[in-house]
Amino acid sequence: MAEHRPRKRFGQHFLVDRTYIGRIIDAVQPQADNLMVEIGPGLGAITEPLSQRVRHLHAVEIDRDVARELTHRFTAERVTVHQADALDFDFGALGTGLRVVGNLPYNISSPLLFWVATASTGLIDCHFMLQKEVVDRMAAAPGSKAYGRLTVMLQALCTVEPLFDVPPGAFHPPPKVDSAVVRLVPLARERIAVREPGALDRVVRAAFSQRRKTLHNALKNVADDAMLRAAGIDPGARAEDVGVAQYIALANAVG
Repeated sequence: MAEHRPRKRFGQHFLVDRTYIGRIIDAVQPQADNLMVEIGPGLGAITEPLSQRVRHLHAVEIDRDVARELTHRFTAERVTVHQADALDFDFGALGTGLRVVGNLPYNISSPLLFWVATASTGLIDCHFMLQKEVVDRMAAAPGSKAYGRLTVMLQALCTVEPLFDVPPGAFHPPPKVDSAVVRLVPLARERIAVREPGALDRVVRAAFSQRRKTLHNALKNVADDAMLRAAGIDPGARAEDVGVAQYIALANAVG
């Protein structure tokens, strides 16, 4: 396992620093009866301590060679290794009440996070290590350059809590950017104001696809000015100036 050469096509940067491994486990606080799934276990740095704390762990790994090594390293009674692309994997088949942990490759982080936004009702929480820039986008406030489509889609359905940064030297090979660990907790069903996530996605996608335009222009094929104003949105504003609640109100009106 230690001889495995990280593969660029899978965006592999393996966490090796024990201090940060311990901090992640402390943040997750795994319990024996948790239905836990790890995305991208790699060399098993987080898999090992997780498997010692839960009765059974699911691990989803795209790299066939790494997946094979993991099946040799961990007994089937403790860890089920799914050799699959996380973007295609049916997480719902594992059951509801999932807790998800992952050191997400940079090249698939955004698609996976949008999956989290749409699948949030089946999750208890997620703890992800991501490029720090992505975590900044997830937790951004209106009016900032980092605020965008990912921000709105996640904050509409989850609380987003950045936990701590992880330097490049904690990985092998070291990435060229800083990383960060973030916690996502889906909102309770009674707190979710979004009636149709698909409508929210259409509104937000249109708004942020043309960030330099006013929403009067960017959303002209989605909603008229009267609908914007009814949702508390100034038609002359730009996408990054509008809060999550206003986007939800507009999406609910658009249907």
